[in-house]
Amino acid sequence: MEDFEQREINDRRQQPTPGLSRFSFFGRRRAFRRKADRQKGGYIDRYSPGLFFLLLLIVGLNILDALLTIMILDRGGWEINPLVRSAIELFGEKFWAWKFIIVSIALILLCIHSKFKPIKTIIVTTGFIYASVVLYEIFLLMDQLNINP
Repeated sequence: MEDFEQREINDRRQQPTPGLSRFSFFGRRRAFRRKADRQKGGYIDRYSPGLFFLLLLIVGLNILDALLTIMILDRGGWEINPLVRSAIELFGEKFWAWKFIIVSIALILLCIHSKFKPIKTIIVTTGFIYASVVLYEIFLLMDQLNINP
């Protein structure tokens, strides 16, 4: 019976699967079967609908943040974030395209690495931060327009 429990480990792969490969579009791996693999983290071929929804929510909040920022600036407000302020000075009202591209690239990288433990926390935290910023901007606009909640 003990002979059956001892496995000889022969890895059929010469090297691990890269983050982006042909399997990213046509692969079947959605999760890791072994607990040790789940704890270590790694790359998978297909991502969950929940992760897709969260990433789409963050992209939507990013776009909403840019639109609300433009509305606040048009009403005499100013940008607190020095990076976004620099982008506004360089690109004017078209800063939103720069912002969209930077955030989208970051989200793609986070998605690819989403099976590593700290990355899940980073994605969820980013969603909460964007939601908080958008709510704050909505309250700023309501105050500027003298709308009482």
